[in-house]
Amino acid sequence: MDHHSYSHPRWLRSLSLGTCAAVSLITAAQAGTPDISAKAPTTPVEAVSWKEHTISPVANPFFHEDAVIRSELRPVFVYHNIDDSFLGGGNAQLYALQIRYALTDRLAIIATQDGYFDINNDAIANPEGWMDLALGLKYALIDDEAHQFILTPGFTFKVPTGDREVFQGRGGGEWDLFMAAQKGFGDFHLSGNLGLRLPNNSDENSTLVHYSLMADYYTCRWFIPFLAFNAYTVVNEGNNIALNSEGYDVINFGSSGADGVTQGTLAVGFRSRIFKNVDLGLAYEKAIIEPNGLTDDRFTLDVSIRF
Repeated sequence: MDHHSYSHPRWLRSLSLGTCAAVSLITAAQAGTPDISAKAPTTPVEAVSWKEHTISPVANPFFHEDAVIRSELRPVFVYHNIDDSFLGGGNAQLYALQIRYALTDRLAIIATQDGYFDINNDAIANPEGWMDLALGLKYALIDDEAHQFILTPGFTFKVPTGDREVFQGRGGGEWDLFMAAQKGFGDFHLSGNLGLRLPNNSDENSTLVHYSLMADYYTCRWFIPFLAFNAYTVVNEGNNIALNSEGYDVINFGSSGADGVTQGTLAVGFRSRIFKNVDLGLAYEKAIIEPNGLTDDRFTLDVSIRF
C-alpha cells in the first residue's frame, strides 16, 4: 500500500500552522493584556482614613482640643463683643498662633495659647498686652479605625508669662487636664472635650470644668458646616475680684462670687478645604446662659495648615 496517500501534503501542513499563528495573533491583539488569574496575588489599594474628612474645632480654640493627632500651624483671630452689662461693654481682639506637632501617629506636642490681646473698655482704661503661653501633650489612647472612634487624653500648662494689664501673668500658672473624643458616622462627625482647669494658686484663679460638643458634616471640601456648644462651670471660686461670673476661656478672673456659676455659648460656622492641607474656618458664637459676664458674642477666624 502507498503510504503517501494517507499523509498530509507539506503545503497543507504549512498553511494550517500559518493559519493558527495568525488567529492567535489576532485574538491576542483584540484581548489586550491577559486577565490576572483570580488566584494570582494582587497589591491592595490603601484605604482612605475616615479622619481625612474630619475638621479641627473653630469655636473655643483654646479649650476644645481636637482628639485627632495632627501636625499643624493654626493662626487664630477673635473679635469679641463684651456684654453691655459687664463694665459698660466694649470689645476685644485677640491674635494668636497655635502649633501642634505629631511625634508619632498617637502622640503630639501642643501649644494652644499665645499671642496678643487688645481690650477696648473705658472702665479698665483700654489695656492691651501679651497672653500667657500654654503648652502640653496629648495621646490617642484609643484609635479604632474600623469603628471611626478616637479617644485622646492630654494636658496643657499655662505659663504665667503674659501681661497683668490684660488679666494674664497671675496665679502661678494653670493646668488643663482634658479628655477629647471623636466619633464618625460616615461624613457626619461628633467631637467632644471635657476638662478641668486647675490653678496653682486657687485664690488668684478659679477652678473650672469646661466641656464642648461639636457636630459637623462633610458636604464637600468647600463647605463643612458645624454646630458647637461650649460651657464653663466654676467648681471652686477664687478670691481675687468681686465678680459673679468668670472669663470663659482666655481670662480667669479668680472671681469671688462665681462659685457654681455656669456660662455657655452656642456657635455655628463652617470650614472650607481651600487646599488639600489647608482649612479656612469661621465661627459665630453667642452667649446663651446667664450671667453672660463679659461675653455677648464673638467671631473666630482661623487657618489650619497641616504638614
